[in-house]
Amino acid sequence: MTQASFPAWPDVAADLVHVAAGRAPAEMIIRGGIWVNVHTREALPEYDIAITRGRIAFVGPSADHCCGPDTQIIEAHGRYMIPGLCDGHMHIESGMLTPAEFARAVIPHGTTSMFTDPHEIANVLGLEGVRMMHDEALMQPINIFTQMPSCAPSAPGMETTGFSITAQDVSEAMQWEGIIGLGEMMNFPGVIGADPQMLAEIAATQNAGKTVGGHYASPDLGPAFAAYVAGGPADDHEGTCEADAIARMRQGMRAMIRLGSAWYDVESQITAITKRGLDPRGMILCTDDCHAATLVNDGHMNRVVRHAIACGCDPLIALQMATINTATHFGLEREIGSLTPGRRADVILSSDLTTLPIETVIARGKVVAEGGVCLVDCPHYDWPRDARQTVNMARDLEGDDFTITAPAGANAVTANVIGVVENQAPTRALQFELPVTEGRVTAHGDVAQIALVERHRATGGVVNALVSGFGYTGCMAMASTVAHDSHHMIVVGTDADQMALAANHLRSLGGGITVFKDGAALATIDLPIAGLMSDSPAADVAAKMDEMMQAMRDCGCTLNNAYMQHSLLALVVIPELRISDLGLVDVRSFEFIDVIVS
Repeated sequence: MTQASFPAWPDVAADLVHVAAGRAPAEMIIRGGIWVNVHTREALPEYDIAITRGRIAFVGPSADHCCGPDTQIIEAHGRYMIPGLCDGHMHIESGMLTPAEFARAVIPHGTTSMFTDPHEIANVLGLEGVRMMHDEALMQPINIFTQMPSCAPSAPGMETTGFSITAQDVSEAMQWEGIIGLGEMMNFPGVIGADPQMLAEIAATQNAGKTVGGHYASPDLGPAFAAYVAGGPADDHEGTCEADAIARMRQGMRAMIRLGSAWYDVESQITAITKRGLDPRGMILCTDDCHAATLVNDGHMNRVVRHAIACGCDPLIALQMATINTATHFGLEREIGSLTPGRRADVILSSDLTTLPIETVIARGKVVAEGGVCLVDCPHYDWPRDARQTVNMARDLEGDDFTITAPAGANAVTANVIGVVENQAPTRALQFELPVTEGRVTAHGDVAQIALVERHRATGGVVNALVSGFGYTGCMAMASTVAHDSHHMIVVGTDADQMALAANHLRSLGGGITVFKDGAALATIDLPIAGLMSDSPAADVAAKMDEMMQAMRDCGCTLNNAYMQHSLLALVVIPELRISDLGLVDVRSFEFIDVIVS
């Protein structure tokens, strides 16, 4: 049963009442489990759950009065009955998978609800791309709620995207089934400055009675932060320290704390609950960005909950942060997030609350996974040709396209360099003295070249800059058409000719990620849909991702999940330095700066 066909509560209310009262048999009873009640933060032994029409009708010490001759009985055998897990903020495209294959990957991990912002595809294909993601999401056997992207481009004037999102687009999307709110409002300077378009998008969302997602990537918690909150965003996931979480909760926002493939922001913020004793209702767990290898090898929201527990959080509180807190925030407390009458029957059976093995997963009253195996079909959308031909480069590139020219007569220069920070999205603004060879600034030591290759309008544009922190050695390059959020092609390398080879390889494929060394491709992931996603199974993409990360290590990189840092180097709304198709951006001041200082 897909979300599009799942009956609304009014359509089944009478059936639920009759089953709860014992006047009609339940379709399914889960018997003899420990009821994890996230409303009261209790674990109550020897309880039954009766389910009909995909919803919970009754929870109590005995559901025998709901049992009929055809009722399916699932014996819990004293295991914990936990609400299906909710991801409060995430981007499906970051998994390099379509919604169908992402759902297939996370169902065995106990994720039954996702709140997803498809702003990656919005930058490439505009509103039509959002509609495709939304339509495939509604086809899935779990709950995928779509937030309408708010910012394409993320910072107007700082980058050029394939398409732009307007306030009219937002107003239109608010009428679509399954649109739960507005995606993260990344243009925080626009909100702070009362930009008419940003406020119009927020107003359209609030007028529709829906939730406005936030993105405040600044350490300034003074008047600028207050102005952002006054502008309407209701949550934020960009915090990196305890003070960030506290400030957001005190100002009436939900602090969304994330554990993605490379974002490790839970441990530093959850102390607001575990040590400072703040009310945990103001905190939500999320992933933001997880690539396929993380999903297949490590898990999804179950991984985040386990991590929160390992950081000292009470297991029941951690589960609240991944269930009822999320549902309440999006106005869905009567639909999902708890095992109580009337709610969708999304249930996990697990033998331990701390290690959280996901043994059985039930979604909308159907067993969808058992023992780590997905048991249901996840239907695919028929992605059109236009969505598969999005790498529009004017020509093949040459090594000379990746040149940083030094001032005449210089033997060395001082240059602005983007500094990568392990396990975090922000970068550092660094300066290095670098040698000049034959009039060109050359990669040296830990400093590599970085380039942003325009791929939406075939302008032939290439912007060059410098980056530090990857540790690359030898003659190599890495290229990707996943380059948040404008999603041009980003290329990092130690050699201009290798950079050209990697870029041209992705042009020929129509999108993806590749690592080149000494003239040959060490690893490649094909991403034909918008240059962002594959419609292959998650396990296949994960295997290629493992090969790609090994290739990065073979080129000298030792950072944890360094690909995520690579893909965000063009995200011009997170400090401190970023690259765009228009130049090197100082996000602290939202100004373009020169690569060469002197």
